[in-house]
Amino acid sequence: MKNKVLITGASGFIGSFLVEAALHQGFEVWAGIRHTSSREYLRDERIKFIELDFSSEENLKKEITSLVEEHGGFDYVIHNAGITYAPKKKDFIQVNYSYTKNLTNAILTSGMSMEKFVLISSLAALGPGNSETFEPIKISDAPHPISTYGKSKLMAEQHLRSLSSFPYLIINPTAVYGPRDKDFLGFIKLINHGFEFYVSSNRQMISLLYVKDLAKAVMLAMKSPSQNHSYLISDGFDYDKEQLGEIIKKILGKKTLKYKLPATPFRWAIKGIETIYLMFGKQPFLNVEKVNEISSANWKCDSEEIWRDIRTSPEFTLEKGMEETLDWYKENGWIK
Repeated sequence: MKNKVLITGASGFIGSFLVEAALHQGFEVWAGIRHTSSREYLRDERIKFIELDFSSEENLKKEITSLVEEHGGFDYVIHNAGITYAPKKKDFIQVNYSYTKNLTNAILTSGMSMEKFVLISSLAALGPGNSETFEPIKISDAPHPISTYGKSKLMAEQHLRSLSSFPYLIINPTAVYGPRDKDFLGFIKLINHGFEFYVSSNRQMISLLYVKDLAKAVMLAMKSPSQNHSYLISDGFDYDKEQLGEIIKKILGKKTLKYKLPATPFRWAIKGIETIYLMFGKQPFLNVEKVNEISSANWKCDSEEIWRDIRTSPEFTLEKGMEETLDWYKENGWIK
């Protein structure tokens, strides 16, 4: 009998690749989606769909209990549902923390026997590393998230750690890129049109991860003996902030005009825009918290532990992964 896995947030960028990886591993895959979710990247006939109401703990308890009674529950749950942007800061707490809490409570209430619950968190939950020593961020470091998004992810992690006899695993990816991703798309489009923009001229080091390597690692970690543990994950390399642009330019065959925006004036300009948005109870996509994150000097992370424990290594270099990403963007008309 196939092991069954429930993957929440299955219709999104990372979620759709998790579904593909689970199918490749021979799992019976249940895609947790909303009724409004697109199924554009979920067309494999083997996928079973389930609509879950994370906003209501009581409804979710009924839905999960019904699944257990009718189908025997799941061997694994990968909780990938979440948001990286919200018009209001409180939405981060509701979706990334409260919805996680609602799901774990529903699972516990249902009495479902489960091998492991995997939370897809974020490096943002730990916050940036030391900007003077540029020591890589370690999973043992005291967390100090600098955004509401990061704080909401940390709250979800802390909730899991508070549960007794609950077999969890927390995966903290660095910035993830790949086909179907829209977060890097704006930067790529600018380069494609001959422009590069960076905040601050100071040194900045980042870590990156190709989405297929993330999906592979999640599957292997999920099936590994490791539990009640957290992992940082990147491709194992550190990059100067402009290296990504250089690689994109090389693949696209483009030359650009490069602009380095002073951090303090730029931050004040964004603060002004954010103030106007807040008058209407909203916040812009590019807000002060986002600027603080993208301008932090040290986003290097130590991911040696996870690759050692799952006994493999990333398959994609940044150049190989970005080349595949840009080919997909072109084929699907996202760039020309």
